[in-house]
Amino acid sequence: MAQRQRALTGVTAPARWATRSRWPPGLGLAALTAVVGLGLGSLGALLWQARGVHPAALWQEPWLAAVLRFTLWQATLSTLLAVGLAVPVALALARRPRFPGRALLLRAMELSLVLPTLIGLFGLVAVHGRRGWAAPLWEWLAGSESGYLYGLSGIVLAHVFYNLPLSARLMLQALETAPAAHWRLASQLGLTRMALWRTLEWPRLKPLLPRLAALVFTLCFTSFAIVMTLGGGPRSSTLEVALYQALKFDHDLALAALLALTQLTICLSLWLLALSRGGTPSLVVGSVSLPAGGRWRRRDAAGVSRATDAVWLTALAALLLPPLAAVVLAGLAGLPDLPRQASLWPAAGRSLVMALGAALGALALALALLVGSRWLRARRRGAAALLMEGGGQLILVIPSLVLGTGLFLLLRPTLGSGWQGYGLVVLVNAFMALPFAMQVIRGALPGLSAPEERLADQFGIRGRPRLRWLVWPRLRRPLALALAYAMTLSLGDFSVIALFGSPSAPTLPMLLYQQLGGYRWQGAAATALLLLALVVLVFVLLGLLTRRTPRYPWNRFAREERHARVP
Repeated sequence: MAQRQRALTGVTAPARWATRSRWPPGLGLAALTAVVGLGLGSLGALLWQARGVHPAALWQEPWLAAVLRFTLWQATLSTLLAVGLAVPVALALARRPRFPGRALLLRAMELSLVLPTLIGLFGLVAVHGRRGWAAPLWEWLAGSESGYLYGLSGIVLAHVFYNLPLSARLMLQALETAPAAHWRLASQLGLTRMALWRTLEWPRLKPLLPRLAALVFTLCFTSFAIVMTLGGGPRSSTLEVALYQALKFDHDLALAALLALTQLTICLSLWLLALSRGGTPSLVVGSVSLPAGGRWRRRDAAGVSRATDAVWLTALAALLLPPLAAVVLAGLAGLPDLPRQASLWPAAGRSLVMALGAALGALALALALLVGSRWLRARRRGAAALLMEGGGQLILVIPSLVLGTGLFLLLRPTLGSGWQGYGLVVLVNAFMALPFAMQVIRGALPGLSAPEERLADQFGIRGRPRLRWLVWPRLRRPLALALAYAMTLSLGDFSVIALFGSPSAPTLPMLLYQQLGGYRWQGAAATALLLLALVVLVFVLLGLLTRRTPRYPWNRFAREERHARVP
């Protein structure tokens, strides 16, 4: 009784456990120091190396000026096509909540978000290459050999293949967050198509567009594997590829630093512009809780919309599904070649270990930053909380090669080869996955509501029991999703591993690139299928592990009590 009175009288604030604990601010500060310290350290190393190079070389040197122009042009064109075409696709998906194959199309769109770049490239070559599935149709229409996959057109096609599903899926998620009451009212008022766009759809999409366009532009601007495979020549080279060549082959550290700083300046300026406009929508699918509610009849779903929606959805399926099917079919045909690939299984094990290490690192950093930010926000220190949370998002504007190059220059006197290079790859991949992990976990971290926290305090549930029985059940599925995202991002990495990895001890993406470059088609097909299977397996396994409901002790007591009542 005395213990219960102490618990009741001692509760004066809803976040008492957090008040007593000093771990959240300490962990958050340590994570912020690591992220900002390494980021600023790498930038400082780049600035130190670039002090001997004049920025005017970017426009005075014809080759550098051509590379900069091509990089900006292909990124701008890819962004306009990917984001612009995603708007009618997302509207069509929102207007058609039920049609055969909708679930499969959405799963394919979500798979494309985490699909390693080289797997997508393999599928695109199988479909759009000179001997691909679409080559006879192209020759019949154009009367010439199919060669559009290489050069600017191929690079833009690959960027649209990856970023249009991403943009459309995020737009659909934003449209589905509209409360059911709004759609009910629109249905009752019989709003026309234009009125629905003006009052319901555009207000949902408008805050998303600046950050989404900045994200797509950054991904296209810093694209490496796509440009290396489909471009890479003097007329189709980008800053990222030029940086790789300067660092890997020419050993021109000053030029590499100048290119890296140019990339960073352009990306950072774009993100500052995007953040100054619009809100803070989520850029990760599945990280937003959708409102419950029924579907309401939309007046704009009838008439000419049936035909236009069918055209957009068929075009999306034609863009997305054939390359994925080509990967699976070619991989099945290459299965007999698996036993002859001595380097395949070591590469798979190496990739999994590195991906798991990078994902756990990203998860630890994300949790530390978000818990520390929440602790500060609960004490009305909003500016400090925003700074701590924004520190993790800062990595989003730093391309992976820029971060890797800076860390390489910073650690160059002591950085050796072998495991040290792979350790640096794990570190860079952990930092690059950090913003996505934070996006997934942020929505679930608040955990308990104020009444639930107050009730838990009244019963004296604090510390480890509180974490185990009240917080963990709400966090485990978002944590698993964040772990899966971070692992697949690291599994598909090719840019950083190409810089610091060893060709004699490749990861799966590096092995796939070697096989594609050596025209070993059967082996490449089997490697691509194995990499795709690992990506799917990570999501399925983590989903299954977190699907089972937790076994609360009071449930066991209730079952025992029910059994005891049975005569």
